[in-house]
Amino acid sequence: MFEWRNIYKGMMIGASDVVPGVSGGTIALLVGIYERLIEAINGVLTKEWKKHVTFLIPVGLGVGIAILSLSHLLSWLLEVFPQPTFFFFLGLIFAIIPTLLVEADYKKTFGARQYVLLLIATIAVAATGLVGDEQGVVMTNLALSDYLFLFFAGWLASSAMILPGISGSMVLLLLGAYVTVIEAIKSLNFSIILVVGLGVAIGLLLTSKLIRYLFSHYRASTYAIVTGFVVGSIFVVYPGWPADVLLMTISVLAFICGFAAAYLLGKVERE
Repeated sequence: MFEWRNIYKGMMIGASDVVPGVSGGTIALLVGIYERLIEAINGVLTKEWKKHVTFLIPVGLGVGIAILSLSHLLSWLLEVFPQPTFFFFLGLIFAIIPTLLVEADYKKTFGARQYVLLLIATIAVAATGLVGDEQGVVMTNLALSDYLFLFFAGWLASSAMILPGISGSMVLLLLGAYVTVIEAIKSLNFSIILVVGLGVAIGLLLTSKLIRYLFSHYRASTYAIVTGFVVGSIFVVYPGWPADVLLMTISVLAFICGFAAAYLLGKVERE
């Protein structure tokens, strides 16, 4: 049976994947399907593929609906109200950190090694925020080499996309492919969408195998790294403190809404 209630979870993941700095993996953790998502992606090519496909189709459908329907809205919000929008996502990120630590049972499982890994992961992700935010230009009249570039950009983005704290959109931004991909989604340029989508699919399949292995054999250390990735993303997403009082008030309210939404979602999933 298809688990259609996972469509809304996929929509949340898809919405976050449109925003540079916000990780779909973080949202998957928030809605309580991260480890199962990794297992399902990893199991698509096994004998139990039917079980995994019935889970992945609703999630993937939700991701697709969100990307296609929300790309215009999120682009508008980021252009007109960038600070409140990012403060909303900051609220989500802050709320997931305690949940991650509880899941890892950090008081019992974390030692010096785990805290060092957490710190290194935090610094690694935070450092991406120091890279310039030049988005590049929309690519037109594409040659074969351009399609190959977009394919590997999708591959690298998906590898980041599945890791909490690391944004696939940020990877596209750093590679200079972000505006081209977003414009292709807005205008339904299927040639670019298919090429990037193929790169994303292959990247997800390969990266999921590595993550599943790490969770199986180095659970505490993997949770430490994942937590560090999420903490580091705070420095990437943080848009600066609003100077205007009204904007500051709206941003704080957006942060509270994001935190409350994450808390309520986490509570529902635990129940």
